[in-house]
Amino acid sequence: MKTAIITSASRGIGRSLAIKMAKEGYAVANIARNREDLVSLENEISANGGTARSFPLDISVEDQVIDAISKIVDEFGHIDVLINNAGFGVFKHADQLSADEWSQVMDVNAKGTFLLSKAVIPFMKKAGEGHIIGVATDVSKRVIENGSLYCASKYAQDAFLGALRKEVRKDNIKVSTVYPGLVDTFFHGKSTGDDSQTEFLNPSDVADAVVYIATAPPHVVIDELMIHPISQDY
Repeated sequence: MKTAIITSASRGIGRSLAIKMAKEGYAVANIARNREDLVSLENEISANGGTARSFPLDISVEDQVIDAISKIVDEFGHIDVLINNAGFGVFKHADQLSADEWSQVMDVNAKGTFLLSKAVIPFMKKAGEGHIIGVATDVSKRVIENGSLYCASKYAQDAFLGALRKEVRKDNIKVSTVYPGLVDTFFHGKSTGDDSQTEFLNPSDVADAVVYIATAPPHVVIDELMIHPISQDY
């Protein structure tokens, strides 16, 4: 059975990803901070015949990341796919941002992707294959007002994944990045299904794209994929 690690798996795109990857036959190792939400997800996947395990941790703390990866390898024996899905934003004029806010956003969006990727690469190299996928954002490629911090963090994540793609291709490790536009999640400060978000992408739309990338034939790598709701001008 193949194994997939999914960060920020407790809700939104991550939760949809975990359910869909389990249906594809993957054992899913779900990472988030909220233990209760992870256990609920694990129970749902198990009830539908899938295999899931929960790993509550802070992805910006290296010791926690290393410990979780070690436990995943001990249980499943290998890591086939890492999906770096975690991310959040603080949106203010640059002169109103605090140093703590800067560190918190950078820690999750850029450092978390780095730490998880760094931790799994040795196991993928040993196996002679693997796939690292980043769920970024369309503002990894453009900038928005009040988005100096968020854009900087996602540009950093995108640059890291792009350079990593060149480093590990020779090791038969794929690196892919997905750039969603507006998605109907909690990210925008409103509940899923809010009337203002009816024309946005659904979390399942993004999850479908990631699953498509993850399940491509071994000789195929989808380096980058941009996805928007048709109502969003880009």
